[in-house]
Amino acid sequence: MKRPGALAGAGGGRREAQTTNRITGNARWWALGAVLLSMFFASLDQTVVSTALPVIVGDLKGLSVYAWVFTAYMMASAITVPIYGKLSDIYGRKPFYVFGLIVFMIGSAISGQAHSMLELILARGVQGIGAGALMSMPRATIGDIFNPRERGRWMGVIAATFGISAIIGPTVGGWITDHMGWRWVFYINLPVAAAALAAVIATLPRVRVEHQVKLDWRGSVLMAMGLVPLLLALTWAGGQYAWGSTVILGLFAAAAVFIALFVWNERRAAEPVLDPQLFVKPIFTVTVVVALFVTMGMFGTLMFLPLYVQGVIGMSAQNSGVVLTPMMLSFIVGSVGSGWLMSKTGRYKVLAILGALFMVGGMVLFNLMGVGTTWPTVVRNMIVMGIGIGTLLPLLNVAVQNAFPYRIMGVVNATQQFVRSLGGVIIAPILGTVLARGFVGSFQSALPPQLHQVLASLPPAQRAAMNDPQGLISSQGQEAIRSSFSEFGAQGQALYEQFVHAVRVGLDHGMGEIFTVGLVVAVLAFLTTFFLPELNLKHDEFFENEEGAQAAAGAAAAGGAAEAAGGGEPPSGSVPAGGAGRGRLGTADAES
Repeated sequence: MKRPGALAGAGGGRREAQTTNRITGNARWWALGAVLLSMFFASLDQTVVSTALPVIVGDLKGLSVYAWVFTAYMMASAITVPIYGKLSDIYGRKPFYVFGLIVFMIGSAISGQAHSMLELILARGVQGIGAGALMSMPRATIGDIFNPRERGRWMGVIAATFGISAIIGPTVGGWITDHMGWRWVFYINLPVAAAALAAVIATLPRVRVEHQVKLDWRGSVLMAMGLVPLLLALTWAGGQYAWGSTVILGLFAAAAVFIALFVWNERRAAEPVLDPQLFVKPIFTVTVVVALFVTMGMFGTLMFLPLYVQGVIGMSAQNSGVVLTPMMLSFIVGSVGSGWLMSKTGRYKVLAILGALFMVGGMVLFNLMGVGTTWPTVVRNMIVMGIGIGTLLPLLNVAVQNAFPYRIMGVVNATQQFVRSLGGVIIAPILGTVLARGFVGSFQSALPPQLHQVLASLPPAQRAAMNDPQGLISSQGQEAIRSSFSEFGAQGQALYEQFVHAVRVGLDHGMGEIFTVGLVVAVLAFLTTFFLPELNLKHDEFFENEEGAQAAAGAAAAGGAAEAAGGGEPPSGSVPAGGAGRGRLGTADAES
């Protein structure tokens, strides 16, 4: 059999089809470059679009539906991630990388041409379908290039790529929006995606399917039908509709029904999209639970810390990237450092416990902040938090990849990515509700009686706007409020300062409750890491055992065919064709 990853030349000649996704020789460095490039620009797109969104909403007149620019993208990518992971284990990573990049480019081009918010939202949904591949493929491809012992340091590099994009993205997005127009925020994706596409086509191998595969399309449809109402409910709850409203409860009920049908189907499918037997293995369940908690803590920090810095401390930041830069830099240090130590020692459990402990420490420090907290204190707290999250996330990928057969690595990676996406979706509306409730009570209590009378005289729409902390601290909101108080003459400035103080007190209380939730999540992540099984990180036997099993299965199949042609029975103990196939986990695979 042709050696997996064997080349017909580093850059010339047509590469023969392989039976696995493994990449070896000089080609793996080119493939690594393609992976990093595609992941960097996909991560960069998110932060760039976030920066340009206020200008986009102003131009297309769509403030009431602006959240759907992200919701459509998030829903499409979350639903497709598990499907890409499953299919890539069967047909190889390359066709789905190519498909994802092309669809992402089409979505970017349509987004740049959008003349209404509806067009932009639909185009972002198309982008999300492509992004699902760009989210699930990179970590699996790193697993195709490096064995688990080597993989730690490169998973750290992958995480560092995300951190760098989060740092420079807002600056790039602001510059493009100011100098080229917001449409170029999307058009700029096209040449970068084209370069990534060329690199993927040139470096990733073609995989030959050696047995008939029956895809679980029914499971895919049921999963989508369960996720769509779930994501809609989590997006609308606490904002557009109350948590206990008929709409939200109906959506949750519909999601529960279809998810139950999905689980029932997956237990019976020959090639399940998400194999329930993955959860039989303790290391998979523990890593998924820890990743869920870490993602919840990370999303809470990334989403609301800029609000705290600008609203409570009073620091003026041009964008969230400036505020979060210290955390992203420490995230990079934690990722690269833990990856290097993993590869050096072959161990990860102690690192996981230490990373979670740093995360707990960061959340404790955040809970100690108040109205008098200074910017250097916030920077220190972010550094502690960033080291913890950066240490944990790449470690969890390597640990779970090491524990499962190579042939299902795409499914394993995609399931973890899928759970992380759900973690962010679940925690965002919950924290938004916590912030709103904590803010309103403290804000109203901190207002002097004279301001209560002033606010009571406002129209209902303006009174409702006074309960939105994000709107109150925005530059547009501050200017509108200052202008309103100027109408009160000489005492207007004093009233304005009292109002701003009340906003700071309310935000401090609301953010304190968010940090309390974050601390609970961090403690749960820390406690869960003690249940993480530690398996020795494998070297090249991770690939070779799989290739040997496939070779044995092929030989057994050939022997069985020969016996059948001669009218005899297969020899005792032979492996049926497809015995080393890509379907469910076997009994041995499920052992911990």
